[in-house]
Amino acid sequence: MLKKQSGIFKALSDPSRLRILKMLQIKPLCVCEITEILGLAASTVSKHLTILKKAGFIEDFKDGKWINYSLKKAISEPEVYSLFSYLYFILENDLKIKEDRTKLGFVDRIEIKKR
Repeated sequence: MLKKQSGIFKALSDPSRLRILKMLQIKPLCVCEITEILGLAASTVSKHLTILKKAGFIEDFKDGKWINYSLKKAISEPEVYSLFSYLYFILENDLKIKEDRTKLGFVDRIEIKKR
């Protein structure tokens, strides 16, 4: 149990991963969209997504040629759910989170792939 809890806290210990979670709270996204918003390399974003997935926070699904990431529909542990709720609340007014949310309205995966 302690190992699982450490994985949860490790997943939440990086600002980029917190930003990803807040973006996925709005809608499912592919790696290229997250990369565009965060300004990180695709390999770095993929590593962050793997950590979040192993911690049980997100899931992926295929939509045509796209692999989308979304928040996991049900978080089974009540403690993790409470932690998530608290994090979402305290991050709501963060300036970087607000910037990400604004960018999210303009990001277009098809345009990104054309470049």
